[in-house]
Amino acid sequence: MIKKYTCQNGVRIVLENIPTVRSAAIGVWIKTGSRNETPELNGISHFLEHMFFKGTANRNAREIAESFDSIGGQVNAFTSKEYTCYYAKVLDNHASYALEILSDMFFNSTFDEEELKKEKNVVYEEIKMYEDTPDDIVHDLLSQAVYESHPLGYPILGTEETLETFNSESLKKYVHDMYTPDKVVISIAGNVDESMIKEVESYFGSYKGGNGHTDLMKPRFHEKRLSRKKETEQAHLCLGFEGLQIGHNDVYSMIVLNNILGGSMSSRLFQEVREQRGLAYSVYSYHSGYQDSGLVTIYGGTGAGQLNSLYETIQETLATLKREGITEKELRNSKEQLKGSLMLSLESTNSRMSRNGKNELLLENHKSLDEIVEMIDEVTEDSVNTLGNQVFSDQYSISLISPLDDWKE
Repeated sequence: MIKKYTCQNGVRIVLENIPTVRSAAIGVWIKTGSRNETPELNGISHFLEHMFFKGTANRNAREIAESFDSIGGQVNAFTSKEYTCYYAKVLDNHASYALEILSDMFFNSTFDEEELKKEKNVVYEEIKMYEDTPDDIVHDLLSQAVYESHPLGYPILGTEETLETFNSESLKKYVHDMYTPDKVVISIAGNVDESMIKEVESYFGSYKGGNGHTDLMKPRFHEKRLSRKKETEQAHLCLGFEGLQIGHNDVYSMIVLNNILGGSMSSRLFQEVREQRGLAYSVYSYHSGYQDSGLVTIYGGTGAGQLNSLYETIQETLATLKREGITEKELRNSKEQLKGSLMLSLESTNSRMSRNGKNELLLENHKSLDEIVEMIDEVTEDSVNTLGNQVFSDQYSISLISPLDDWKE
C-alpha cells in the first residue's frame, strides 16, 4: 500500500511499506534536470549532483562516504533531462540515519571552492571518458539533431566551457531557485512504517524556495542528420522517430511495439540484424518519454564498410513491420515479458522507490499492479500496428559517428 502525504510547504512524501524485506530505499527527487538549464548553465544540474557529496557544514566528503560504508549501505545519485535524484539503500534499522544524512547533504552542502576545483577536474574526466565511448555520444548527437537548440537537446554533462564558469555562488543560487518545495518528492520503500513520514516532514516540511520557475517550452521534432568523424573501429548509427509523452494513453502499446521491434533478444531487429545477417553485435531500440514529447531511438554499431547494409536492414525491418503488422505470438510474448519485468522489479526496494518517486514527480498518479496488468492486457494487435504506422513515418533524424569522412544512405 502506497501512502502519500503533502507537507505544508508543498514537498510530497510517498511511502510504501514492504514488511517482507529487511532494507529501505530512500530517494530525494527534484523535478529539475538539464532541460531546465539555460545554455550558460548547461551541466549545472549534473555538477550539483557531484557537489552534494563533497561536504556539508556537519560532514566532510570522506565522512559522508564513511557514514554509509559504516552501516553497510549504498548512496548514489543521477541526473536526467527532466529530474535529479539522490538516494540511499540501507538496512531497515538504519533508515532514519540515512534520511538525516541525505537531508544534511540537501540543505547544508557548503560548495567549498577548493572542493569545486577538484570536482571540476573529476567531471572534466567524466566528459573525456564519455567522448571515448562513441556508442554513448551518438545518442546525445541524435538529441541535438531532433531537438536542435531546445534544452532537451543539451548534453546532461554540460561542456568544459560551461563547467568552468560554475562557482559556489551560482550553485547556491540554482539550488535556491530550482530546488523549490513544489518540485521535491521524497520516496521511501521498504520495511518502514508511517512514522517515517513525520521524520521526513521534520527535515523537509518547512523550508522555502526561490522563484526560478520556468514554463516548459514544448519541443518541435526536427528531421535532420548530424555526423561526426571519429577514429573508431565501428560506425555507430542512430535513427530517431517522434514518440509519445510520458503518461500518454498509448504508452503500453508503445512499450509492446518497442519490445517487438528491438527491445529483446527475440526482437525483429536483433534477429534480423545480428542473428540472420551478422551485421552487428549491438542493435536495439528504446522509447524515451518526456513531459510533453517523446523519442523512439534505433541504434546499431557495425564496421564502416557494412554501414549501408545495416541501414538498409533496419529500413527493411521497419517496412515489413508497417506492411504486415505484428503477429499474435509476438503480441502475447511481449505482454508476458512486460508482466514478468514488472513482477521482478517489485522484489527490489530500490525499484519500488524509483517507480513511486518518478510517478509522483511527473504524473502525480500511482496505478496499482492490477491496473497496470489490465492496461497491458488491453493492448491489441490493431493498437500496436496503428501506432507503428504513425511513429515510423518518413520523418526521422539520423546521427552517426564513423571513421569515414561521409556516408550517403
